[in-house]
Amino acid sequence: MYLLAFETSTEACSVALHIDGRVLEHFELAPRRHAELALPWAQALLEEAGIAKSQLDAIAVGRGPGAFTGVRLAIALGQGLALALDRPLIPVSTLQALALRAPQGAGKVVTAIDARMGEVYVACFQREGASLRGLDAEQVMAPDRVRLADGQPGWSAVGTGFAAAEGMLRDRLAAQLDQVDAQALPHAADVATLALQAYARGERPAPESVEPAYLRNNVALTLEEQRAARAAKQAG
Repeated sequence: MYLLAFETSTEACSVALHIDGRVLEHFELAPRRHAELALPWAQALLEEAGIAKSQLDAIAVGRGPGAFTGVRLAIALGQGLALALDRPLIPVSTLQALALRAPQGAGKVVTAIDARMGEVYVACFQREGASLRGLDAEQVMAPDRVRLADGQPGWSAVGTGFAAAEGMLRDRLAAQLDQVDAQALPHAADVATLALQAYARGERPAPESVEPAYLRNNVALTLEEQRAARAAKQAG
């Protein structure tokens, strides 16, 4: 099974190639350089593995939530390659991929990504063997509104949302968190892992059917609207 995966939803850019159980990956903190790096990295991984694009069985992408331009880029790259090769395009939740960054022994995982504008993208998962089951819907909200799925302790927390707003989310949920990794970012290797599970379940979407997960209704606020939103939050 040959699968190429892209994850560009955050300040990290990564591309991974799964080759019959082995994974090659390029990962780098590269704000605003995703469009410059992603395709050359993909080509470099294919060359390193000694395979051609035409040998790929599927393409996978981190479909968000995350930065608007980054999510849109991954979808565009994935759709372009999948359509050209006539292969399925498998979308993977960026928050779910991030959950695989939690320690192997962690049963309950809450992931959060800094969504800027005083909000976080957040979701809760239960680890079941090698897979992750979502316990609630992915949401975008202020840190002080986040509630864990069962309201009980024993959670592992992963993602930059726990460092946002001076660690407000981490501090508010502290009594329910066993461990926190507020520096973790999503990896394409984890997108590939989840995409392979979906492929094995028979989930092989047509490229044109794949859509990004933005969560915010208005993903392209003007600068004036952003200033007004910040002013309103400060006034409140």
